[in-house]
Amino acid sequence: MFLLGCGGPFPQSTLHPHSDFARATDVLFTDIFWWAAAVFVVVEALLLVALVRFRHREGRPAPKPTHGHTLMEIAWTLAPAVILVFVAVPTVRTIFATAGDAPPDALKVEVIGHQWWWEFKYPELGITTANELHVPVAKAVQVAITSADVIHSFWAPPLGGKRDAIPGQVNRIAFRADSVGDYSGQCAEFCGASHANMRLRVLVDSDAGFTAWVRDQQSPPATPAKASLAEQGKAIYARAACIGCHAIQGVSPGTIGPNLTHVASRTTIAGGLFPDDSAHLAGWIADAPALKPGSIMTRMKPPLTDADIAAIIAYLQSLK
Repeated sequence: MFLLGCGGPFPQSTLHPHSDFARATDVLFTDIFWWAAAVFVVVEALLLVALVRFRHREGRPAPKPTHGHTLMEIAWTLAPAVILVFVAVPTVRTIFATAGDAPPDALKVEVIGHQWWWEFKYPELGITTANELHVPVAKAVQVAITSADVIHSFWAPPLGGKRDAIPGQVNRIAFRADSVGDYSGQCAEFCGASHANMRLRVLVDSDAGFTAWVRDQQSPPATPAKASLAEQGKAIYARAACIGCHAIQGVSPGTIGPNLTHVASRTTIAGGLFPDDSAHLAGWIADAPALKPGSIMTRMKPPLTDADIAAIIAYLQSLK
């Protein structure tokens, strides 16, 4: 069961590191595991010896108990102390190595936890997005983590250990991803009804891929064609409640919900819960709490018609 549970490169496996941070903690885990295995073998061996040697036998008197064996007492006090020293030294070294420090040229990212989605800001690049964090391969990244409401915890296991997102406090994590890929993450601190639905993705891009992504994200949102369904959707978006919560560059300055300036460039919606396609967008716009319990995106009043929803979807899908 142990081998089956830990063998595969699962989406959120901590045993298949893909960054310097994750590799440091993996080495520490492996070292401590073998120390623990050695202790387990010794203790179980002594237990078996005691069971065999001192088992009850007919006609044999009970062994005489030993009281006050100074040498044994010193041994079983010093042995654990020595083991703790061997465990503590690499542990402290790893703690300092993963404290969140990064070189001056590191990519800076601000992570803000919300119930129940993640906001990502690139202050030096002027980019704000949600739930999908893009970083370049082989480049140092420093993530500053906080929360807008309750305590969350940012955790992308293949890339590094978790850090709590605490209102009014900033915690940091730094890593350098070593391979291009799509890595899954999750809020790791219970934060309410949809805690289990608060997912994230870290997309490690090639240098060229990251440069292209930055260029696309820095460009202004697309303007719908005249008399198109997308233009109708933009008008409905502007007069409905959408405009009060969501930001779209040059259209609305909302700060409560995810920034939608380039929402069509993302692969998921609803905090990483569903694919970003027409069917799921329609269900989400119509009744978000039915898909994600506790969502503050309530049903519109008056409700949007199917035609209204189709128009809004056309507009959102134009925002690439």
